[in-house]
Amino acid sequence: MAKEKKKHLVNKLKHKYRLIIYNDDTFEEVGFLRLSRLNLFSIIGSGLILLVTAITVLIAFTPIREFIPGYPDGNMRRNIITNVYKLDSLEHELEIRDRYFESINTIIRGGNPLSYESARDTSVRYEEIIFDKSEHDSLLRQQIEEEELYNLSILTKTTNKTDFSRIHFYSPVKGIITNSFNPNENHLGTDVVTASNNVVVAVLEGTVIIANWTLETGYVIQIQHNNNLISIYKHNSELLKKAGNHVTAGEAIAIIGNSGELTSGPHLHFELWHNGTPLDPEDYVAF
Repeated sequence: MAKEKKKHLVNKLKHKYRLIIYNDDTFEEVGFLRLSRLNLFSIIGSGLILLVTAITVLIAFTPIREFIPGYPDGNMRRNIITNVYKLDSLEHELEIRDRYFESINTIIRGGNPLSYESARDTSVRYEEIIFDKSEHDSLLRQQIEEEELYNLSILTKTTNKTDFSRIHFYSPVKGIITNSFNPNENHLGTDVVTASNNVVVAVLEGTVIIANWTLETGYVIQIQHNNNLISIYKHNSELLKKAGNHVTAGEAIAIIGNSGELTSGPHLHFELWHNGTPLDPEDYVAF
């Protein structure tokens, strides 16, 4: 009995029906549509699936989703990102302020403040680095040695040294020296503390070769002088010159600041180099 009912239901779903469309005035047959209940359910189901899919795609990939209650719009997301950047900058400024106060307390107690310029990354184990000579490196060395075997020019020593005693170096800033030149601690310059917003001037005439911002030392300006001298000024709050500008001795090039991660307060880190070798600025400049 159950099988007959099931068979009857299946036949009923498959039974064909004809939908005829007549012209109301002439009773002429315009068209017809032949359907079964099963076909009708299939068409309605497929239409619903396509409709749900289209709505889902519109909500997921178009701005329509912003009209859903509780979903953040574009302005809210931009505000969230901006607040994250501001929070990160605030944490960095608080860290710099704490370093500055710590350095002031150290100076008051008569000690030398910690120089963050010479801070070393202890996470890198340099002694574990292994350098292997490649075959191409060995061939290049052999080729150069053969080319220079009978070249006597490499045996001549240059005795022409520049006498800096006749060169007058302007002081980049006037202030108190808090950390002197110390190559043993990788501190290759002199730290000078002075009042905020003071002007930094060029020690000699030259051409600006670098004027940009770095993560560790903030706004940096570097000047190429005659006699293969290079002066470097770090941690500025603002640069007044661009790369390629020609400056004269004593001309303003930057504003004293506290930029960069390796800083303990408003000061100038000044370096003086000659032929790729760092010099002690205190031997040539009266701060």
